[in-house]
Amino acid sequence: MAPFIDHSAAALALLNSGELLTRKAGSFLGQLAVDPTPMTPAQAEWLAKLLDRAGLPPVAGDENV
Repeated sequence: MAPFIDHSAAALALLNSGELLTRKAGSFLGQLAVDPTPMTPAQAEWLAKLLDRAGLPPVAGDENV
């Protein structure tokens, strides 16, 4: 699978994946889906972990997080 082009696309894919998410993770992903502000390193790391757990590709440029 090709990497996601941005964090918004990755967040939407996770929200639509059917993956079981905590309320906190769902809220985080909802924020990422609508907020174009660049992620902090901590946010990028959390998103990378969520994507990995769901078996989804990383966000382009975030492969080393």
